[in-house]
Amino acid sequence: MKLFRKRDILPVSVFAVFSLIAISIFYSILKSKETLPIYQPAQVNSKLVDTSVAHRIKYHTISDFNLINQNGDIITQAFYDDKIYVADFFFTTCQSICPVMTKNMKKVQDKLINDKEILLLSHSVTPEIDSVEQLKRYAISHQINDDKWNLVTGDKKQIYNLARKSYLAVEDNPIGEYDMIHTENFILIDKKNQIRGFYDGTLELEIARLLDDIEILKKLD
Repeated sequence: MKLFRKRDILPVSVFAVFSLIAISIFYSILKSKETLPIYQPAQVNSKLVDTSVAHRIKYHTISDFNLINQNGDIITQAFYDDKIYVADFFFTTCQSICPVMTKNMKKVQDKLINDKEILLLSHSVTPEIDSVEQLKRYAISHQINDDKWNLVTGDKKQIYNLARKSYLAVEDNPIGEYDMIHTENFILIDKKNQIRGFYDGTLELEIARLLDDIEILKKLD
């Protein structure tokens, strides 16, 4: 017995085509809904957050800053206007996690070297040691592109406040005033100066995740 008459073939075919289209649209919608959280201080490990902002549950953004880079240029938040950027904290004489973090940040630099939408920003946690000249030597030895990546130094209190009140990324060191215990965190910042992700800068898998999230963020911004 024939299951279909000839006149039934056309509507079945049309139905199949429309089903495929509907499925494609459905998955396209799902994919387009990929998003990233907007991190608030109350969501972050309390060890990394200053108590003055730890209670904040919305509207958190990176504060304005005024620092000096490896070329002696003043770097403010205006430099990052309408940019997505990745920030971290380091010091040039560090022999533990910093070399790995710098190597991995350079991978991000090289991967996105032609993407004008993405910049990098590394803050020294020992600004009393990391002079402009020291940062320049470090930049040259690690093949850091000055147009892409700022290494910054400046007032220690300002860097401390940025680290713990803005980026929510380092531990307090009670030994000295405005002392920090830097961490392996890379922090992803969007064009509205909001935190959109934290990543372990010593792990290659985390760098891959960071690069994926940057692509998601570019579509959202």
